[in-house]
Parts: sequence; structure tokens; C-alpha cells
Amino acid sequence: MSAAEDVVTEGQAVEAVPKRVMTLGTGTSLVVLAALVILPVFVKNFIIFQMTMLLIYGLAVLALNILTGGSGQFSLGQSAFYAIGAYTTAVLMEQFNVNYALTLPIAGVVCFGFGYLFGQPALRLSGVYLALATFALATALPQLLKLGYFEGWTGGVQGLVVTKPDAPFGLPISQDLWLYYFSLAITIAIYVASVNLLRSRSGRAFMAIRDNEIAASAMGVDVALYKTLAFGVSAGITGVAGGLGAIAVQFVAPDGYTITLAISLFLGMVVGGVGWLPGSIVGAAFIIFVPNIAEGISKGLSGAVFGVLLFLVIYLVPHGARDILRLVERRRT
Repeated sequence: MSAAEDVVTEGQAVEAVPKRVMTLGTGTSLVVLAALVILPVFVKNFIIFQMTMLLIYGLAVLALNILTGGSGQFSLGQSAFYAIGAYTTAVLMEQFNVNYALTLPIAGVVCFGFGYLFGQPALRLSGVYLALATFALATALPQLLKLGYFEGWTGGVQGLVVTKPDAPFGLPISQDLWLYYFSLAITIAIYVASVNLLRSRSGRAFMAIRDNEIAASAMGVDVALYKTLAFGVSAGITGVAGGLGAIAVQFVAPDGYTITLAISLFLGMVVGGVGWLPGSIVGAAFIIFVPNIAEGISKGLSGAVFGVLLFLVIYLVPHGARDILRLVERRRT
């Protein structure tokens, strides 16, 4: 049964059950969680840094998945919200001496506001036209960050250096390991909240709009409210990811948040599986590690190798990582 088929009378919002499983099984989830907790203890700091970026990009891909997989709205502008979150954290830490942990919810709220406001004019657009509007946002923001008017805060073209925090309470662990576990805790919290959101009344309204906007409106769903809310939630989570990214990389600059980042996040969502939240981490792994693999195969033709690998993934698993899980489940049975 689709989200638009379970009608509640008297103009109430839909109460349909989501037709896609949003989480892994309990056993699989525990295994993945155990691996994420234990593995960093036995690897070098550079690998820990890569795993931290895996979590951060996974959050950004998850945010896009809520927008596209949840409400059916396409966006190529996530890099703009990522940049706003990163700069919010960097400016608060370096200009106002705010604790790094406190900057993240602030970055999320700021990006939620920007996303909600951007969603208002975007209500008139859909499909490829909405994608083009968000593409314009992602293209324009790096140039705006270079303006002299903001240079006193943002550092202009040169950007800002961000101080990586030490472990609290005198814990005998490195900065990289602490930041990894800090990022892991935030990622788990946002992931659980996102799953609950998509299973809630609001999530069912998102999916009703995704499946059939006209039918959802006829059943009493406030389409304008929920579409802008989806934009806001997605932007807010992306902003938190951007803030974490600024702390992990220890640097923010306009050229680090170009349209290339937006396309990479969109690619990660497709590879992980549109509408399947656990696939966000798989998509993040693809956009982080596959370019390195392609360069290892051929430095001169790394772009071509990456394109071939991407084509193979899309051809073999057109619905992303979810197809691989289904194949494994069928073989077990």
C-alpha cells in the first residue's frame, strides 16, 4: 500500500505506513555499530580522519535522502548549506570563542532557517526546475563568501583556520580519535531521529507528497508546509555535518564548497539507495574512497576510471546498496 492510499476521513493527514524499511535489522545494526566503535582503536590517525569524514559525509547524504527520498524534492544545492554550517561553526569558534560542541546546534538552526526560507520560493518549482534553482544556489554561495563585506568574519578568499579540540576531562586519547567518537555519537543520534521522523505523521506526509502531491493535498496534507519543512530539516542536518567537517579539516574556504561537493553528495545518495537511510554511509564511502582507488589504478586517467566504476555500480545495482542487501537476504533464505 502506498503512502497516498490510506486515507483518513474528515480532512486529517494521511496515516500510511512507510512502504520502505528505513533501518537495518537489529543484528546487522549491532555488528556495524561494534565495528565503528572498535576499529578506530587499532588504526592510524589518518585512517581515523578518513572514518570521521565518512561519518560527516554520511550525515550530509542522509540529509539529502530525507529531502529527495522522503519528500521527492531534488536538490543540487546541499553544498551551500554545508558551507553555511561550516562557516557558522568556524566563525563562532574563532571569532567568538564559542565551545565547538555548542556551535553545532547553532549551525543546524541557522541552516534550518536558510533551508526553510529557500523552500518558500521553491514551492513553485518541481523536478528539474527545482534542481536548477538549487544548482544556482550552490554556484552562487562560494562567490558570495569571497565578498569583502563578509571578509572580516569569513576571512574572504583565504578562509579561516579552525582549532581542533582536545579530548575533554583529560581523556588519554588523541584529538583525531576524540573527534571521531564525538562525530559518531552525533551521527547515531541524528540517524535515529531521522528514522523516527520518517515513521512519524510528518514523515508519512512527506512520502504522500512524494508519491502523489495532488492526492496528498486532496487528503488534507498541507503540501506547502511539509515541503518547506523537508527543506529545512535537510538543510539543518547538512549544516551540522558542515560544522563537523570544519572542525575535522581545521579549515574553511569558499573554494572548498563548490558545486563539485553538491554533485558528490547527490551521487552518494544514488549509490547508497534513494529513500534507504542506511545506504547513506555506503554512498559516503563511495565518494570518499572510490576516487582514491581510481587514482591508484591510473593517475593520468583517474577521472575516466572513476566514470567506468560509477557506470558499473549504476548498471549492476540500479537501486543502490539496498539491492546488495536484498541479494544477500535472498541467498540466506
